Amino acid sequence: MNEFEIIKHYFTADSGRKDVLMGPGDDCALLQVPPQTWLAVSTDTLVAGVHFFPDMDPVALGHKALAVNLSDLAAMGADPRWVSLALTLPSADEGWIKGFCAGFFELAEYYNVALVGGDMTKGPLSITVTVHGTLPEGKGLRRSGARAGDGIYVTGTLGDAALGLQQRLGQVAVPDEYLDFVRTKFEHPHPRILAGQALRDIASSALDLSDGLLGDLGHIMRASGVRAQLELEQLPLSEAMQAAVPEESGWELALTGGDDYELCFTVPETHRGLLDTALAHCGVKFTRVGRILAGDPGVELLAEGKPYRLQAQSWDHFRSA
Repeated sequence: MNEFEIIKHYFTADSGRKDVLMGPGDDCALLQVPPQTWLAVSTDTLVAGVHFFPDMDPVALGHKALAVNLSDLAAMGADPRWVSLALTLPSADEGWIKGFCAGFFELAEYYNVALVGGDMTKGPLSITVTVHGTLPEGKGLRRSGARAGDGIYVTGTLGDAALGLQQRLGQVAVPDEYLDFVRTKFEHPHPRILAGQALRDIASSALDLSDGLLGDLGHIMRASGVRAQLELEQLPLSEAMQAAVPEESGWELALTGGDDYELCFTVPETHRGLLDTALAHCGVKFTRVGRILAGDPGVELLAEGKPYRLQAQSWDHFRSA
């Protein structure tokens, strides 16, 4: 198959969305944005050997390529609508393409997201996804709203994807009963779309955790001009994490490991009761891990009430080795 045959065969399914006036097959997609809404747009690129192993199962890779972008929409509290996809492939391997599409479109169908365009070319394996979502005017969650006195919260458990990576690299032994769990956390993240939507009128700031809690929370602190204090004993660590590594190693993975795609958000004390109700309806577990303080932007770590110094750093694509 050539490029256009592949696109026609694998990437032109009708999503049934009435707001897609023109999808793949023309020079541009034509999309109908509902009145009195904001458009949220996010783009991510995944590169083989940097963001995923070149031999990663294509079904899992298709899921992850879309999931990590939907996670950005979750952090804004947006409703997912449309996606475009640019694939750079070493060869026209139909078995790989079929598997990738299976994972990608299964998640797209789950969230009613329509593929509306993209590109395909030959070269080293990389995947670029742009997602589009909408939200009511004035309801977008941002990084700049945290205030002194707010609580700091996270969804789910932290560090499991990084633990799965370490297991894959042979750097840590994970008990057999937890292997499927950590591999799924690493290769098959679950975007917290419903939780993000539930937080629209509750959270003062939010983002998704892609590079580790320590570094990502720092983005909120700089945007909001405040300081964070984290209590390390409160970090939600899974049974797998507790069984595989010592507590301090678990803290390090939770703070700097990355690839969790959970939400980190701040909530004023006046909204604490609303938070319990809203996220209970979503079926999402969440944990208070610290508080916002007045002061210069930064993140303080406490263990047993005393300052704690962490050696590792959060993920940075351009940090020197």
